[in-house]
Amino acid sequence: MYYFWASIVLLAVVILANTFHMMREYERAVVFLLGKFYRVKGPGLIIVIPIIQQMVRVDLRTRVLDVPTQDVISRDNVSVKVNAVIYFRVVDAKQAIINVENFLEATSQLSQTTLRSILGQHELDEMLTARDHLNEAIQTILDEQTDTWGIKVSNVEIKHVDLDESMIRAIAKQAEAERERRAKVIHATGELEASEKLLQAAKVLSQQQQALQLRYMQTLTEVAVDKNSTIIFPLPVDLIKPLFEKKPIEKE
Repeated sequence: MYYFWASIVLLAVVILANTFHMMREYERAVVFLLGKFYRVKGPGLIIVIPIIQQMVRVDLRTRVLDVPTQDVISRDNVSVKVNAVIYFRVVDAKQAIINVENFLEATSQLSQTTLRSILGQHELDEMLTARDHLNEAIQTILDEQTDTWGIKVSNVEIKHVDLDESMIRAIAKQAEAERERRAKVIHATGELEASEKLLQAAKVLSQQQQALQLRYMQTLTEVAVDKNSTIIFPLPVDLIKPLFEKKPIEKE
């Protein structure tokens, strides 16, 4: 008789333990009644009737998913290895349990295929310099496709783009050639601007002979600062021409 009542008490304790559940603030319970969806409960203390009701816990906190390294061939036929990280959370516990078998695994597989698909449509330079644009494109596609699973993809970040050694050397040569091209363009632009300024200065000086003479004298002053050098300075004919001109003698 003692063992009978002990068994009854133990059974009652087990039933009560499986009846009352404490759900945290970030948790929800998807309750099924005889296999059919009943309701979503929580947070706080909830009651689940054993045997006829079953409960599945769902965490609503943001999850970080590390996408494994993917082999991607860019649009300009460059093979690279790319990995990324995805931030997502469950916004509808019912859809996350009913519409997909394992939402975490499904999101991981979908992120891998989307990463390869999107990056394969862009060239290598865009992968290296326009990551923000690519992150937004991947995030938008993932968010749209996981919407029926009750999942919200909040952010996608491409972490690394690994290249072969041969490709790194080729990019270095390309960057060096680009810097040389820019240097030549800047030098040519400077020469063009200088020639335009010299042309303007020549036009201004040609309007007055005195201005040209003063400029010669200013140049001579600047050169004569160094007293150890011998200066050979061309003397313009216009400067001494008035000396050879004879003034007509006025008759009384």
